[in-house]
Amino acid sequence: MTEIQIEITAGLIRDLLQDQHPDLAELPLREVEGGWGNQMWCLGDELAVRIQRMNTNPDEQLKERRWLPLLAPRLPLPIPVPVRSGAPCERFPKIWTVMTWVPGLPLDHGAITRGEHAADTLAAFLRALHVAAPADAPVDSGIGVHPRDCTDGFQQFFDSVDADAIGSDAADVRAIWDDAVAAPAWQGPPVWVHGDLHPANVVVADGTLAGVVDFGALCVGDPAWDLAAAWVLLPAGAATRFFAAYAEADEATVRRARGLAALKSLFLMLMGQNGDRGLPGGKPAWGPAGRAALDRLLSARLTRFHE
Repeated sequence: MTEIQIEITAGLIRDLLQDQHPDLAELPLREVEGGWGNQMWCLGDELAVRIQRMNTNPDEQLKERRWLPLLAPRLPLPIPVPVRSGAPCERFPKIWTVMTWVPGLPLDHGAITRGEHAADTLAAFLRALHVAAPADAPVDSGIGVHPRDCTDGFQQFFDSVDADAIGSDAADVRAIWDDAVAAPAWQGPPVWVHGDLHPANVVVADGTLAGVVDFGALCVGDPAWDLAAAWVLLPAGAATRFFAAYAEADEATVRRARGLAALKSLFLMLMGQNGDRGLPGGKPAWGPAGRAALDRLLSARLTRFHE
């Protein structure tokens, strides 16, 4: 079997723990639903094993190992913090990491019912995250950049999603994207961005946001990449509350964020479409989440969300 085809089972995880971290090998272990590039296994009550699945490049986990312990203490929501490192071996030739467990239910399998609380919580989290990063912080050529640099990706998603799924909204979706491309670029310093805020990468509890996970896309760049979550994550009507609480987004940044929300919504719809067709990597639950995000975006007026 090639390394991509290796089946990740509880037995494999226990063998790896026994070899490299035997004090953890007997803790209860259960697979966490979801995961594509990496797979998660809950280990005991407070830990998780994040193990490369389809990913063959270790950079994402190495990045999390380096930076998450530094970011976590100043963030107001729990995030996974690496506590043990797993090295490649003959049994499994890729890396894996033992991290702290973030309790809650992924939003793609849960719901936010306390919209104002969630808006305030997300705003506080992103204000704390969006600070100038050190000179050696990671940069990504496809994340954190101006929407105009993602035009090919937008076009690919737009063309790949079933026309019936977008329907009569196609012109409005494209108009939102074109407006984002035309918006002035971010004028501030490059700041930390999560880069991949969507329903599978946040957890909810008691009807509100309870944690943020999967920092594999962590990099520095335009905060609009995360501000798109106002529509991608929050329920209808909560974007205004979010931007008022965040309080630092100028009109150009909101315009870029709207375009990126359209991009992310189309991506979720495409992944849901692939899941419905049984294609590798497809996520059936993501399709409705993407369409709902697009509906929220289309129903919002292009107004300033701040004073």
